[in-house]
Amino acid sequence: MNGRIPALLILGAALVAGVGVWYAQEYGFYYEIEEDSPAALDIVIQTTQGAAHFPAAYNKSIDATSSPLRWRACMERTGPLPADAIPYTNPTPLIGPGWFSCFDAGRIAADLASGAAKAYLSQPEIRPDVDRVIAVYPDGRAFGWHQFNDKTPERGVMD
Repeated sequence: MNGRIPALLILGAALVAGVGVWYAQEYGFYYEIEEDSPAALDIVIQTTQGAAHFPAAYNKSIDATSSPLRWRACMERTGPLPADAIPYTNPTPLIGPGWFSCFDAGRIAADLASGAAKAYLSQPEIRPDVDRVIAVYPDGRAFGWHQFNDKTPERGVMD
């Protein structure tokens, strides 16, 4: 009998802490970017000539101040990509929060692996050591995310 109350208190505290961590990861730090805001409309794609505007009309996107990797976007491409757009090697879409249902990282990764979608460099070093990547489908769908870039001497990055 003496150990039940402390055990229940410990279990209750663990449950409350677990719910708090889950909420923070799933909802707490994310915010939706307004569709007509400059942050949503100013998407670029890198070409051999430099940055070019990415032709997209609809952009549903989220971000968070807690991590440089939390940006996700779902877009509709409205025009052709530049012929000299720079492909992105080793694209790895990261899983987003469950409530942001337009972004399915598993499906995007499978489509990139099968060739149903192609990844392009949108913005290198959008934050230190982080690139913005866009996966583009032939039907006009496009999805964006941030991922850590390759830090190798060949890229000219040395710590």
